[in-house]
Amino acid sequence: MGDRLELLVVRAALAVFGALPRRWVFQLGAWIGDLFYLLDRRDRHIGLVNLGIAFPDRSPAEHRALLRASARNLGRTAAEICHFGELSAGTVRDYVTVDDPTLWQATLDAAAQRGTLILTGHFGNFELLAYAHGLLGHPITLVHRPMNNALVDKAITDLRERAGTVSLPKKSAAKAALRALRRRQIIAIPADQNQTRRYGVFADLFGLPASTTPGPARLAMLSGAPVVPVFLVREGDSDQHRIVVLPTVEMVKTADRDADIVENTRRCNVVFEEMLRRYPEQWIWFHKRWKTRPIGEPRIY
Repeated sequence: MGDRLELLVVRAALAVFGALPRRWVFQLGAWIGDLFYLLDRRDRHIGLVNLGIAFPDRSPAEHRALLRASARNLGRTAAEICHFGELSAGTVRDYVTVDDPTLWQATLDAAAQRGTLILTGHFGNFELLAYAHGLLGHPITLVHRPMNNALVDKAITDLRERAGTVSLPKKSAAKAALRALRRRQIIAIPADQNQTRRYGVFADLFGLPASTTPGPARLAMLSGAPVVPVFLVREGDSDQHRIVVLPTVEMVKTADRDADIVENTRRCNVVFEEMLRRYPEQWIWFHKRWKTRPIGEPRIY
């Protein structure tokens, strides 16, 4: 019953906010983000701890300002999702541009030859990244962690499918992802969330070991597909976004496979850290990124 009620709330929000003018909902989303920041003391504490780890040289006031900006970005993202139904191949270009068209086209060309692994995360409007690619004629296969509420998870998956996005549940994604790469598809893997000790490997992030998914490294080593970092960057506080494509992450491959997985995962984390330093307000700092600790290390949260 609880899951059904939660689904009704999600559907009602999508319907109500989707019916309001986009500019109103966009501003409302920012205000909701402000409320979330002010009222959710537990998650605010988590975010401030994370920012203290990432930016120890910044003041507490700067940490609070960054966290509030992160919450406002999250609210704006939710507002924009409510208006996905208005987007088409033509109208999406009013909101999404490509930062480096040449590099973007080279990535698409590589995918057409041998498939491509997109390294990405919950950054900017992360849902719009895959949705826009699909509308622009380049649908993405997304490896995702299903939500606890299966009904809400299906509703979100159905929304993604409107733009051609195929969702692969994380725990059973490896074989399906390899098949998709053999079919020369684009596989997107969000690799910025904490993993349990069973599923993650420890790789430094801001100088502290972070349990990270080795998925991109393992798939790249098995398939030979390139790992290309791609993020959607919001322009300031606006509803304008840029698809930012970064140089391919070079994968090392030696006789020590386990060591290679750790090293290649570390290289992926280097990319994330660089993006978070450049655009810290666009990531979800409320996430317990350093929750899983190496054996013997104290808890952080």
